[in-house]
Amino acid sequence: MKHTTRSGFVAIVGKPNVGKSSLMNALLGEKIAIVSSKPQTTRTKIMGVLTDGDTQLCFLDTPGFHKPKTKLSGHMNNVVKTSIGEVDLILFLVEPMGAINEQETELIETFKTKHLPVVLAVNKTDLVDKEQLAARITEVNALYPFTATVPVSVREKKGVDDVLAELKRNCPEGPFYFPEDTLTDQPERTIAAEIIREKILRNMRDEIPHGTAVTIEKMRERETNPDILDIEATIYCERDSHKGMIIGKGGAMLKKISTDARLELEQFLDTRVNLKTWVKVRSDWRNDEKAIKSVGLTYDE
Repeated sequence: MKHTTRSGFVAIVGKPNVGKSSLMNALLGEKIAIVSSKPQTTRTKIMGVLTDGDTQLCFLDTPGFHKPKTKLSGHMNNVVKTSIGEVDLILFLVEPMGAINEQETELIETFKTKHLPVVLAVNKTDLVDKEQLAARITEVNALYPFTATVPVSVREKKGVDDVLAELKRNCPEGPFYFPEDTLTDQPERTIAAEIIREKILRNMRDEIPHGTAVTIEKMRERETNPDILDIEATIYCERDSHKGMIIGKGGAMLKKISTDARLELEQFLDTRVNLKTWVKVRSDWRNDEKAIKSVGLTYDE
């Protein structure tokens, strides 16, 4: 009897800061997407690959769908819309409290044109009681015929296996797209840049991080010692005042960002890392198409 495999691409969508990256990392059991309490952390489609028995799920962790204020924001929304159009399944995340906003309503309207299985995950269930959760589930299910609804608390690691079970159940038959031990399709340079950017987000005040981008200028094993990986990165910001704040008094902030990033890079890459970082000003780069592409953020695919 022929062994049947299942495989599918899954877009994880929702408003900013609803827990998309955290849920993808929890499903994979590894940290692939950067996580921050600040909205719009994810800028690109980060793909994580999970092979579980006879099923392979390829996750697209998309940027949060939001009102665009810059050309970069517009690009980020386009990433979400194109992702929805090129997948087999959609995992839609909402919070258990607050109004369903305009962007979430727009996503639901997009679902209606795609005729795909959509699994609804209500995240952050640890923040509400059972009655509030039940009311939210009823409210959102009135807006769309979801394939399944799963309450989740990524923070408390509850419901993640239930989400996985629903995705596997709705995954179409097909061959695996990647070798079984693949974790992500992202190049190591992309992951390295994202890790550094996460440390900026975690260490800096709100007004600076979204005006930053990171490019990896060099990433190679040291010729004299292959056990050490030399990485050189440039952090771009939009103002001279931001540059000073990122560097910090006596270079303290940049040192903290670099140290935090180096430790995580060593863990992720399983090797010793020598990380050097520089800060440069590129004013208003988020509204400049050429600048957006020059820092490695392209959304044309």
